[in-house]
Amino acid sequence: MGINTGLGALLAVGLAGQALAQGAAYSQCGGIGWSGATTCVSGYTCSVVNDYYSQCIPGSGGGGGGGGGGGSPTTTGGSGSPTSSPGGKVKYAGVNIAGFDFGMVTSGTQDLNAIADQSSSGVQQMRHFVNDDKFNIFRLPVGWQYLTNGSPTGNLNSANLAKYDAFVQGCLSLGTYCIIDIHNYARFNGAVIGQGGPADDQFVALWTVLATKYKSQSKIVFGVMNEPHDLTIGTWAQTVQKVVTAIRNTGATSQMILLPGTDYTSAANFISNGSGPELLKVKNPDGGISGLIFDVHKYSDSDNSGTHVECTTNNIDNAFAPLATWLRSNRRQAFLSETGGGNVASCGTVICQQLDYINSNNDVYLGWTSWSAGGSDRLTS
Repeated sequence: MGINTGLGALLAVGLAGQALAQGAAYSQCGGIGWSGATTCVSGYTCSVVNDYYSQCIPGSGGGGGGGGGGGSPTTTGGSGSPTSSPGGKVKYAGVNIAGFDFGMVTSGTQDLNAIADQSSSGVQQMRHFVNDDKFNIFRLPVGWQYLTNGSPTGNLNSANLAKYDAFVQGCLSLGTYCIIDIHNYARFNGAVIGQGGPADDQFVALWTVLATKYKSQSKIVFGVMNEPHDLTIGTWAQTVQKVVTAIRNTGATSQMILLPGTDYTSAANFISNGSGPELLKVKNPDGGISGLIFDVHKYSDSDNSGTHVECTTNNIDNAFAPLATWLRSNRRQAFLSETGGGNVASCGTVICQQLDYINSNNDVYLGWTSWSAGGSDRLTS
């Protein structure tokens, strides 16, 4: 979901939070794996939140030190990259380049007349972000209806596929990781996949074709589905299992696969709504979990919709800290594939805090892609 506030607005926020001589108000200032500033600007002191995160909060003095900037924890979950990076940063950072998903609404219905072809302008944008911002991953949303020209099938429309593939190939040509994201909210024209809507076999057929096409591309990431919601999570996890099995059986055995939960795959609700516990059951055909990464989203406005300009929370205490603890206890990892906010001071502050926390917990958070509008000024949900 999320309001399209423009690439410049979200990217300025996304790149913030880097180490300065002294930590700004409410910025990170310590924690395991943290390598940035450990003192705060005047009027703020570095306070320990937990072993992995210390924050500059209002207090006497200027520049109190925060402890815990030392060694990085490790985990052996086998779910991609199990050790934290020494620089206190996630392995992947980037942005969504929307367009081929335009016209899609949360019912899983898409107006194909709203599509914005990104095969040229989107690649130019990605090149800019790689060269100027050093981004190394892009999420490439696309509607199921667009790929099949309106049918709930795995038979792809050759003309539409050619345009989307040019977009994907342009991404790959930059040497970056590229997430193929089916942006249908676990639905097709209002009905839930495997729960009254298209049969699991139809969804599996779609992913079988896509995985077969891209199985030799090591930097392709398979994003099973954007933001499932209002469904039976145990049944949905079984659908996801079928997709994972199908992707691996094409020969695409090394690429990451992003596993989404319900409630729009909210990071705050991922444990409580059963998404995490149910998706823990999803395995590769060999019984292992290599490359199986949990897909989470979290916006910073009042209702987590990404539709309000102002931001109200940095999502640490209510979402990312509890999820980090759960991930460590289960020796797993997650990827934040949507986040963002408006081009206002409140969002700049809290999203920087959020990304600082994610960077300092890079043993369990692999990376993030912020949401943005793509190469058009049209809006999409």
